[in-house]
Amino acid sequence: MNTSQTSFKSFILPMIIIGALFFIFGFVTWLNGILIPYLKIACELSDFQALFVAFSFYIAYTIMALPSAWVLKRTGFKNGMMIGLWVMAIGTIIFIPAAMARTFEIFLTGLFVMGTGLALLQTASNPYVTIIGPKESAARRISILGICNKFAGAMAPLILAYYILNDGDAFVESLKTLDATAKIAALDSLAARVINPYLVMTAVLIIMGIGVRLAPLPEIDTEKEESELEENARVKKSILDFPHLILGVLALFFYVGAEVIAGDTIINYGLSLGIELNTAKAFTSYTMVTMVVGYLLGVALIPTVISQRFALKASAILGLIFAIGAIFTSGLTSVIFVALFGLSNALVWPAIWPLALSGLGSFISTGSALLIMAISGGAIIPLLWGGLSDVFSTQQAYWIMVPCYLFILFYALKGYKIRSWKFVANNIGTKQ
Repeated sequence: MNTSQTSFKSFILPMIIIGALFFIFGFVTWLNGILIPYLKIACELSDFQALFVAFSFYIAYTIMALPSAWVLKRTGFKNGMMIGLWVMAIGTIIFIPAAMARTFEIFLTGLFVMGTGLALLQTASNPYVTIIGPKESAARRISILGICNKFAGAMAPLILAYYILNDGDAFVESLKTLDATAKIAALDSLAARVINPYLVMTAVLIIMGIGVRLAPLPEIDTEKEESELEENARVKKSILDFPHLILGVLALFFYVGAEVIAGDTIINYGLSLGIELNTAKAFTSYTMVTMVVGYLLGVALIPTVISQRFALKASAILGLIFAIGAIFTSGLTSVIFVALFGLSNALVWPAIWPLALSGLGSFISTGSALLIMAISGGAIIPLLWGGLSDVFSTQQAYWIMVPCYLFILFYALKGYKIRSWKFVANNIGTKQ
């Protein structure tokens, strides 16, 4: 009986608490899908400029991930998650002066601070979930949390759109009939619509931070993790001595770029095809729904039916198929293929994490931080999509997805098992 209670407290209860965290930061993260078209209207931006919403949010992961690892070593994982939530609250409150001034740069500052808090949260929570249960079912646990994250992601743009763009098409049309002074007043009014939603989010994040601090979450001593592999890890003098980790970081970089493009560009893509805003504003939610379907498949199939590596390989192949479909079909069919990227993306994150962290021993905190830094793919690759869409078209810009999925496929087939750079050099030398 005591053993059962201990197991509940050490595994199930932490999963419930972290699941609530994943819901919260999933909600905050996927607001970007509606913020991009919203700020494009309110601040009068081009496609390329509007995608700095994603850039400012996700570049924080690259800049702040290693500092986050430093913070976690001093505060512990539990306190680190609390601090991360409170930093996110600072970011959401910055939206208030940004809305009052209708200044895009202040909005970007708030997004960067929110990303900073999430960098700390994710650096703590992802290895936490990997460690607290059997390694072979880590992808299943991360998939369960992914359902919480993406369910929130499906809700977030719909809820925010209700408050800020419920009259989107009529508002855009009315702007064309206004003189300069009336137009400024209308845009100021539009910008102010985010104030109440972001005040509510600030309060929720502060309360969640207090809740995490008081919750019975066990602390994790990463120095003792994977003790059976510590002797192997000890001969490694640097985190860079783990090729499977570095290649995993690159795979995550391309994956996050593909994921953000799928969720954050689909509304603008629909608008570019002539679909009304009142219809297109729900498209990000469709992408999130297909991701939830993918996560449910992961929970049901991993590891009893398929392995984490097979799931990663299948995801990459599906991504390539959906990319070709999005590029070579038209209208709503093409939009559906973009939404289906959610299905191909769902199991990439949960599959790469355990493969990349395998055998790191005492390097696991730094390895986790490097994987979090890979989220910068969500900052850089969508900007490339925006540049391509301005030069060619929004549809042709989806060619950027092909190299992303090709590298993920390489990691699933070969990259995850490379344990020495000599192996890579020898293979290159042999081919030459």
